[in-house]
Amino acid sequence: MSDDTARNSVRNSTDYSYPTALMTDMYEYTMLDAALQDGTAARRCVFEVFTRHLPAGRRYGVAAGQGRILDALESFHLGEDDLRFLADKHIVSKETLQWLEHFEFSGNISGYREGEMFFPNSPILQVEGSFAECTLLETLILSILNYDSAVASAASRMASAASGRPCMDMGGRRTNEWSAVAASRAAVVGGFQGTANLLAAKLYGLKPIGTAAHCFTLLHDSERDAFTSQINALGLDTTLLTDTYDIEQAVKTAVEVAGPQLGGVRIDSGDLASLAQRVRNQLDALGATTTTITVTNDLDEYALASLQTAPVDSYGVGTMLVTGSGAPTCAMVYKLSEREGSDGIMVPVAKKSPDKATVPGRKLAYRSYEYGLADGEHVISGSEEQLSAFTPSADWKNLLVDYMQNGKADARYQGHEAISIAHDYRAKALSELPITAQSLMKGDPVIPTEVVTL
Repeated sequence: MSDDTARNSVRNSTDYSYPTALMTDMYEYTMLDAALQDGTAARRCVFEVFTRHLPAGRRYGVAAGQGRILDALESFHLGEDDLRFLADKHIVSKETLQWLEHFEFSGNISGYREGEMFFPNSPILQVEGSFAECTLLETLILSILNYDSAVASAASRMASAASGRPCMDMGGRRTNEWSAVAASRAAVVGGFQGTANLLAAKLYGLKPIGTAAHCFTLLHDSERDAFTSQINALGLDTTLLTDTYDIEQAVKTAVEVAGPQLGGVRIDSGDLASLAQRVRNQLDALGATTTTITVTNDLDEYALASLQTAPVDSYGVGTMLVTGSGAPTCAMVYKLSEREGSDGIMVPVAKKSPDKATVPGRKLAYRSYEYGLADGEHVISGSEEQLSAFTPSADWKNLLVDYMQNGKADARYQGHEAISIAHDYRAKALSELPITAQSLMKGDPVIPTEVVTL
């Protein structure tokens, strides 16, 4: 199988099996209906996704979910049942129902790469097309970007705190069943290595992990019987859970059953640092010097940082990962920044509401560097002609890529390979920020954002 065929096979397996066009708020359809009736629905528009602020004390955010948006748009259409629902609830007019029968997004989407760092006012995504097609995408785009970026941002902080030791997603039972799948993907973009969620592993080609829970030990007449069963079924390389009863006795039994070639042990309770040290010494004394230690139990980035000096080989993270470690959303918004006037000329537009003002015009975005480290984000706003003529400084990196042109998605940003690229890109982008980005102390964004209107 060629690389392209393999990529397309994985990508197609992530297609939504249900229409996504009703994953939206009602007012998007009522606005569409009114705009179709008054003749403004066909006006060209540019919508922008950005956040006014990072979660309190955070130094940076990690953009994630762009690939899922492209997947979702492939099924963004309305079937007969959906159209009947809109009609029965009197949400839109008959004429709008006829327009929706053949709806397919035909516009352009550009934005930050998955795995890219973002800051306040970063133009994370820009959507261009008619008002009719762009307005319908608002809730879907925001629900994906807000959640996935929150998880990826938390995962990145955790991966940094783990100092190179692998972190695994074990959060599926701590969130909505579909959020769990999205979280697994976003966690890998954010620096994690694998997931316990099998659907996510299947859909996105992620590394699946997992062996046994406490109930498996309790099922058997003795801990030895449970360990023997697991070894017989999964082999010597498996990881045995050692804290159902007495950890010291469990480690001794584990090595007796498996021998010094035992793959690993897991600790899921207690003072993890102290226990890991004792278990490491015990394993070494028993000759199991290559047996690894995994710890779990309500970990977050602060707990991981506290375990840096402990002899731990990998971490399983659940609740705090899938809830964004206290920041379950990035407060991203989807705002109109440019629209076609009645004369056919594109006009920059903006809100002037107190504390909610926006910057008019479509955007370019760059990052500047000094001595190899980022020192600023530069957002340039203006008309299409002004931006085409703009010349950035030689050391500025362009942060925008094209995800979709004329309704056709760039498949390079979908599927397993895209996730792997985003995973590596995040690590590189983070390494280019000042080292204070990786501090867990509360502070301001690690680099300032300059917004210039041409």
